[in-house]
Amino acid sequence: MADRRLLVLVSLSDNAKHGYAIRQDIEEFAGVRLGPGTLYGAISSLERDGFIRALPGDDRRRPYELTASGRRALGDELAAVAAVLKRAGVAAT
Repeated sequence: MADRRLLVLVSLSDNAKHGYAIRQDIEEFAGVRLGPGTLYGAISSLERDGFIRALPGDDRRRPYELTASGRRALGDELAAVAAVLKRAGVAAT
């Protein structure tokens, strides 16, 4: 899974958010600023793969939430990252 997709899944792990809120959240917790094309490309890809779904929104803002398979995919990815960190001798926090 590409890093940008993982960042979106992590952002949505605590609650549903619309695109701009996802972008702000990622910048806050990861220090990564995703451009609109990169962010919405990741959202489209995750939605196509069934990892997130759009919820009814108001006007232009459309919130997204994790699906059950998205939550499993996030858990798998985080376990893989933890294994890499362990192998590298870096403590996961």
